[in-house]
Amino acid sequence: MKTGSKPNLGELNFGESIDAESENKVLRATVSYLREEINKFKSRPLVVCDLKKMINERAMIRLPNGNYFLVEVANHLKKDLLPGDMVLVEQRSFTVIDKLNEKGKSFNVEDFVIIEKPNNSWEQIGGLKDQIRELREVVELPLKDPGLFKEIGIKPPKGILLYGPSGTGKTLLAKAVAASTNATFIEFVASELNQKFIGDGAKLVGEIFQLAKEKAPSIVFIDELDAIASQRIDIGTSGEREVQRTFMQLLAEIDGFNNLENVKIIAATNRADILDEAVLRPGRFDRLIEVGLPNQDERKEIFKIHSLEMNKDKIDLNLLAEKTDGLSGAEIYAICTEAGYFAIRDKRRKVNQGDFILALDKIKGVEEEDSGMFG
Repeated sequence: MKTGSKPNLGELNFGESIDAESENKVLRATVSYLREEINKFKSRPLVVCDLKKMINERAMIRLPNGNYFLVEVANHLKKDLLPGDMVLVEQRSFTVIDKLNEKGKSFNVEDFVIIEKPNNSWEQIGGLKDQIRELREVVELPLKDPGLFKEIGIKPPKGILLYGPSGTGKTLLAKAVAASTNATFIEFVASELNQKFIGDGAKLVGEIFQLAKEKAPSIVFIDELDAIASQRIDIGTSGEREVQRTFMQLLAEIDGFNNLENVKIIAATNRADILDEAVLRPGRFDRLIEVGLPNQDERKEIFKIHSLEMNKDKIDLNLLAEKTDGLSGAEIYAICTEAGYFAIRDKRRKVNQGDFILALDKIKGVEEEDSGMFG
């Protein structure tokens, strides 16, 4: 339109009608969204339950508090539900309206355990020569050459128990043997079975071992075994009964394995003295390997390994090994890390002997403080 000319009212009204229609669409969408959000706030939360079994198209469910109910099931679910499913139920009537998982599984076991292909090598472990030799004989050799054992006519141990103080390298040994056999490493902490999955510990143990078979060759590493396998005197409480069920399921899984299958079981504990005799009988965890604190030569080797890639001046490893009597490999690793921080704080690019001495004093001071608090 030319400047100063009379405006075309028809064109103006058409443009205004397009703008109004677009605005109405936006407003309708906004109102619809807000209604959905308000409905979410008004809706009652659903309860997560375990389906125990189906009885004449009704479901027996177990609530999180342990109570059981026989309830109705939405029609579209009746043919899809299986015992062991985790389901969503309406809060008032407990009617089953949806399920959370694949058939027959109450949770995804792979979300609970650590599954990896370790790259730890035997060379990364300082000391522990005898322990490494035993593990290679009872775990690595059967996985790599099972025919040798069949030819000789002997069966290797099903389960290996590593015991000793914390920080001495039990987990590192298990990872190294998994790496040397190219096996899948499946790790879980026994104490978490009942803390996270009250009522489902035994079921979870079964699914972990099923997963190990599916991913074979594999090594199942159970840390803090004493949490579920210690001696039980009173099993009157519900918590004690749950631990006992989990323990019995673990024994059943171990008993169900053939010695020469491509699954090996390694457990670790700091309290071998309180383990139940049932777990140590022949055919279960019948090879016990002590992983103790390192001696002076082993401490020197551990210092050498952990400081190998550090940018450092000449370090007297003999002196450091001598001054760290009673410390574990994990504590020696912490000393090397702290020594690096002392150099960084001093704005230096190299770590020197003084940094290691300061780090040693700091770690030893922490240990003495901890022992004073709990002694």
